[in-house]
Amino acid sequence: MNRPSQRVLAAALAASIGLGLAGCVPNQPDAEAIDVAIADGACDVAVAQATAGTVEFTMVNSGSQVDEFEIFADDQLQIVAERENLANDGQPVSLRVQLQPGTYYTACRPGMVGQPQGIAEFTVSGEAFAVDADEQTAIDAYVAYTKSQVSELVTAVAAFTDAYVAGDDDGARRLFPLARQYYERIEPTAEQFGDLDPAIDYRLPGAVAELDEFTGFHRIELDLWLDEGLSNYQGETYVDEAGAQLAYLDLTDLEGRQVFAPLDADGRAYYADRLVADVQSLYDLVFSDDFTLSISDISNGAVGLLDEVAAPDGKLPGEEDEFSHTDLYDFLANVEGAQVAFESVRDLAEASDDGTALADDLETEFDAMTALLATYGSFDEGFVSYDTVGDDERNALAAQLNALAEPLSQLTAVIVE
Repeated sequence: MNRPSQRVLAAALAASIGLGLAGCVPNQPDAEAIDVAIADGACDVAVAQATAGTVEFTMVNSGSQVDEFEIFADDQLQIVAERENLANDGQPVSLRVQLQPGTYYTACRPGMVGQPQGIAEFTVSGEAFAVDADEQTAIDAYVAYTKSQVSELVTAVAAFTDAYVAGDDDGARRLFPLARQYYERIEPTAEQFGDLDPAIDYRLPGAVAELDEFTGFHRIELDLWLDEGLSNYQGETYVDEAGAQLAYLDLTDLEGRQVFAPLDADGRAYYADRLVADVQSLYDLVFSDDFTLSISDISNGAVGLLDEVAAPDGKLPGEEDEFSHTDLYDFLANVEGAQVAFESVRDLAEASDDGTALADDLETEFDAMTALLATYGSFDEGFVSYDTVGDDERNALAAQLNALAEPLSQLTAVIVE
């Protein structure tokens, strides 16, 4: 599912994750009860509305595999509540959450992997209520979001690599930036796991010279847009560890294949399998029992996502996807990921002395950034090729990025004592 870029409701953060409750809400000993029938591909919520406050969902999974129930904010990115590992034994399982007035979306995720199924709008009416800022609620919300993105990454990468191995180059080129969006939204988290990020997302120049092997998204990107790669690196050289000057076009991989030559079927299968395996490793790590993040991981990760855009080898200068020129897809995904991170800790920011003004400023700048990017396209309709974006337009993007990055750089200091 390609999702719209809309502002995440800060009120949605009042929801708790799992069975616990956070914050101060009206005394509601009898929570509003709603049944959820889960089957293969179905996620039927008995009613599509509720009153603000405490709501209890009672889920019964009669499908063929373990499932997961999720409640998304109105942007359909941020998860405000979830219940994982719903066994397919027909036994009822409850999820009690606090929901502010607003629009949400309910969905299930069969097998806890891939895109959510049975997505339906869920409306909460009534009066808003005050909540206490709570670090664990913020962490749980962002961890749930990270898991959802990695789940979708697994199936998106499988579709992309299947097309690539089958020789469907047009299909693979179309799916390349769409698969990457899920990774780009949570990349700072992936960077915590040692060599996984380089294996999945390292890029030329210098990759083969600096690493044992050039693998991942950008190795396949080079093969799909090989003419662009040959044009970019014709005559380019690098200096190896021994001080010798070598030509990029002469680089070979560990299997002895020339990097700037078309890959045969075996080569395609090799790099596709490597990417699938590395993404599966990321999934396994994120879904392990001991995976968690700190509040500073979340806020600093938001800053890191914007740094990814502005870096000399990033999206803004056009170096991230230098062969495909699909940088604007990654640009938007980085901004969306940063916004979800900010919204996850917004209550904490607003609980501090100067945090409300900062939060309002960030909301304004995020809206302006996403609106500017929308003038170049969307995930649904596609983005213009970044090599057609002129210097004046790139300068305008840079100016808005700076306007957003400056207040975002203050976020950690506000929420971490």
